[in-house]
Amino acid sequence: MESKANKIVIGKALEVTPQKFDDATVKGVEKRVLIGRKLGAQNFVMRLFTVVPGGYSPKHSHDWEHEVYIVSGTATVVTPDGDKIAEAGSFVYVPGNVVHQFRNDGTETLKFICVIPKYAGE
Repeated sequence: MESKANKIVIGKALEVTPQKFDDATVKGVEKRVLIGRKLGAQNFVMRLFTVVPGGYSPKHSHDWEHEVYIVSGTATVVTPDGDKIAEAGSFVYVPGNVVHQFRNDGTETLKFICVIPKYAGE
């Protein structure tokens, strides 16, 4: 997709090439940047994460907040207050500087949208 300054863009998530992550800190995760720098987004970046059963994001924190919407599957959200369950249709607000992790302890693929500020990267 090319930049479409001042134009509405409609795309298909599965046509965006995923970046794959699988190492000591992250397992079975794909990230697709749906809206970001490439489309000329001025303020936010929207990513689609896919996590296989048994997979997880890194346990980490950062200065920026992010907003998450669970599209399908069930996420175990690791928080300082213990593990929380977020099912499909749930939203999760993660404030800046709070340690967190998303795990897929279920049997079906977990998919979630994550929105971050543009300054945080993609």
